[in-house]
Amino acid sequence: MSEPPSSRPPHRAAAAPADKRGLFERLVEFLSPGPDSTDELMATLADAEQRELIAPESRVMLEGVLRMADMSAGDVMVAAPRMDLLDIAAPYDEQLANVIATGHSRFPVYEGTRENVIGILMAKDLLKLQRSPDLNLRTLLRPAVFVPESKGLNELLRDFRANRNHLAMVIDEFGNTAGLLTIEDVLEEIVGEIEDEFDETATAAENGIYTLADGSHRVAGDTDISAVNQVFGTDFPEDEFDTIGGLIAHQLGHVPRRGEASEAGGLQFQVMITRGGAVRWFRVARQTVPPAGARD
Repeated sequence: MSEPPSSRPPHRAAAAPADKRGLFERLVEFLSPGPDSTDELMATLADAEQRELIAPESRVMLEGVLRMADMSAGDVMVAAPRMDLLDIAAPYDEQLANVIATGHSRFPVYEGTRENVIGILMAKDLLKLQRSPDLNLRTLLRPAVFVPESKGLNELLRDFRANRNHLAMVIDEFGNTAGLLTIEDVLEEIVGEIEDEFDETATAAENGIYTLADGSHRVAGDTDISAVNQVFGTDFPEDEFDTIGGLIAHQLGHVPRRGEASEAGGLQFQVMITRGGAVRWFRVARQTVPPAGARD
């Protein structure tokens, strides 16, 4: 005897979600598919700017976001030999002089050797020792954050925001200090250079050369060679290089790094800031000539 038919409706495959796009939208996508790579997306952004669909500043920021996705902490850090650190055992006057000379707001503090970073000191906290000389500097230190060189900038920026941290020490695969980087270093990969104490007002010198309080000069990396020759009385070749940054890079044989120094034409050029693979600012001072009796 056969079984009675089931009262349940026959099983049907789940229907695919309806494509709510119109025929025209589907036709446009078929004829002009979206970019399949970062390079194609970059080209699409350039085309959008050319057609005035986005502003040039927007394109620069979007490209910065795309590039940052492939960058790590090791790509933008300040290398260990060029870090500005404070020795916890140094006298207060020496520490204050270092803070004033470098102009940073945060400093890694080490004990014994530069490899042994024990914390981060806010420059403003150092002023507390003026009013309370008996205060222990260790109590003013904030915990140091350590990240590997391979840590992606996207993830690092997320950590900076979540932890309200502005500086991280970078370590290599062996656990040694490789360098440091700040939240400003990360953001500048997106928005370009952030205005800081080295930026001038509209009344700044037009040739990119500024006299500092100690008699040295701050010189923009894109300053014309002719302007440098005129101000410093040098005779750098004006037909071989357009800018002083190009001349110094050629002399060094590589792109100058922050903190690196080079001598040319009786002047010492120390790199203060680099941006986008080029020198933004040099600190330039005349080489000191030793007394006649001190020469060999």
